[in-house]
Amino acid sequence: MALFCRIAACCQTYEASVGNGLFDATMTNDLVILGPAPFSPAQADAIRALAPGAAPQFDARSASIARIANVADTPALRASMAVFAQAQSLDAVIVDGTRRLADFKLVAMDMDSTLITIECIDEIADYCGLKAEVSAITEAAMRGEIKDFNESLTRRVALLRGLDASALDRVYEERLKLSPGAEDMLRGVQALGIRTLLVSGGFTFFTDRLGPRLGLDVTRANTLEIVDGKLTGRVLGEIVNAEVKARTVAEVAAQFGATPDQAIVMGDGSNDLLMMAIAGLSVAFRAKPVVREKASVAFNHVGLDGLLALFRP
Repeated sequence: MALFCRIAACCQTYEASVGNGLFDATMTNDLVILGPAPFSPAQADAIRALAPGAAPQFDARSASIARIANVADTPALRASMAVFAQAQSLDAVIVDGTRRLADFKLVAMDMDSTLITIECIDEIADYCGLKAEVSAITEAAMRGEIKDFNESLTRRVALLRGLDASALDRVYEERLKLSPGAEDMLRGVQALGIRTLLVSGGFTFFTDRLGPRLGLDVTRANTLEIVDGKLTGRVLGEIVNAEVKARTVAEVAAQFGATPDQAIVMGDGSNDLLMMAIAGLSVAFRAKPVVREKASVAFNHVGLDGLLALFRP
């Protein structure tokens, strides 16, 4: 009943939005609706209800993409979108209708829980019986509850001291999975000549393997110290924290003749916020609430390949 009341209130907001000028031919924003599967008839009707005075365009290439052109980005519309998205299990986002994906020159991605489905350090810790303890620190750091990423990483890595380095191979071979849509997204942006960067607070053991596997242009991460085949519990060199991630995005963009405004940054945790803040488009992927609130768009249901559908052809 509570959900029904929310949907009913949302529909009243949709109807009022026409009179309030939320759908205006002079505006340049697009409201894009994305689904993980073809829209059901009920979902298609709900999409039409978002814009009673406008005609949603259902993508001929996919039955899971719809676009409503010329919307005014207002708090009222954002509130309606949030209720709609939750009720329909779809993603509803607003993008600049004048931009095209080909306008961007760089796609930068976090690794753990963004490009891949796992947190590598948690899975490594599982091999020494400390997954619960390490995961608790990881989650608190990603939610922003632990402000010092360097400290949180140092604490977690120290718990891995003495672990046989073969555990890293096992994590890569047995547990590491790409996030839904990752390969399609990368093929799509690479076909447009967009460069790719994997920048991670995780470890080079994994980024060094994912780079050539996926044809990535640049990777950067932390290096675990290994001596005599065992983890020492230490990280070598500068820790890749939020500041280093943002600096890396700016540096790699410049390397390819671009500005940060021509970069798309995808992430899920608070450690990604600084690099997302300098980007021309930031994508929160299955992200923590603090990240969803600050990102340009959030993908809670679709895969990473939702990026390919955001902008007009």
